[in-house]
Amino acid sequence: MKKIILGASLLVSVMSFAQIDIRFSETRFGVLAGGNYSGVRNAHNPSGKRIGLQAGAMALIPADHDDMLYLQTEVKYHQAGETGYNKAEGGNKETKYYNDYISVPIYVKGYFSEAESEFFALGGPYFNFLLNQKVEKPSRDYYAIDKYGKANSFNWGIGLGLGFSYRRQLELTLKYDLGLSDTYPDLKNMPKEVTKKKSEQAISIGVSYIFK
Repeated sequence: MKKIILGASLLVSVMSFAQIDIRFSETRFGVLAGGNYSGVRNAHNPSGKRIGLQAGAMALIPADHDDMLYLQTEVKYHQAGETGYNKAEGGNKETKYYNDYISVPIYVKGYFSEAESEFFALGGPYFNFLLNQKVEKPSRDYYAIDKYGKANSFNWGIGLGLGFSYRRQLELTLKYDLGLSDTYPDLKNMPKEVTKKKSEQAISIGVSYIFK
């Protein structure tokens, strides 16, 4: 709960720099889908990136009278985690440390002008709720779910993105998610383990369609 409050406080502080007039009655809804390229810092050795998917729904809420500032909330299925292989260190290409989430981002979104087709930027907190965890052929027994490898049921972080909107309906967005919580809190109890936070990060590219 404290982490959710902290994330909400950050969102409010960002919006305080602009004149805000949130108009829920003019909310527009949409759908989104895309791909993720994710990993977890300081977790498994060796480790590599996972290519996953995301899909869900969104709401776009006007927050000013210039058609430039909005709140964008999303509820989506989000695949993250990592593999156990990379070219530099090797490993097993069949090793999986997969985490699937229901992700709820809350972004402040700003278009660069009032034009119908325009670039935009967005940023804000996201909250991930673990839906499913899969560990296959871990490189160490310690990484098993029933040992020290159980993923946290909740994590959160900050998401930033840039995109382009065509007629304020069809949008392409590139995002970076920086995890600020510990994805695998029990791994620090492993023998000879360095007690560093195991934070999840992801780069994603997605397409959204916003209904009129």
